[in-house]
Amino acid sequence: MSGPEALQAGQEFLMVVLKVAGPILMFGLVAGVVISVVQAVTMIQEFTLTFVPKLLAVGLALTLFGSWMLATLVNYMVRSFQNIPIGGR
Repeated sequence: MSGPEALQAGQEFLMVVLKVAGPILMFGLVAGVVISVVQAVTMIQEFTLTFVPKLLAVGLALTLFGSWMLATLVNYMVRSFQNIPIGGR
């Protein structure tokens, strides 16, 4: 594999990781911000209060986007394996 091919493969890998991790991170981020605002408004400063809503938000994201995420990862792996040269150079 030459240098430009390796860079292309690395770039494609990073884009797939961002696409797959994005929905989960966004749901967790939104849940965290909402809980932080609620804590600031109500003056409840319980540290463990943020974990349950974030966990539920991540579970919801996995439920909604799980099949798409799996299909994206499978397609990436199929393309990666197809680019492996067979029988020498």
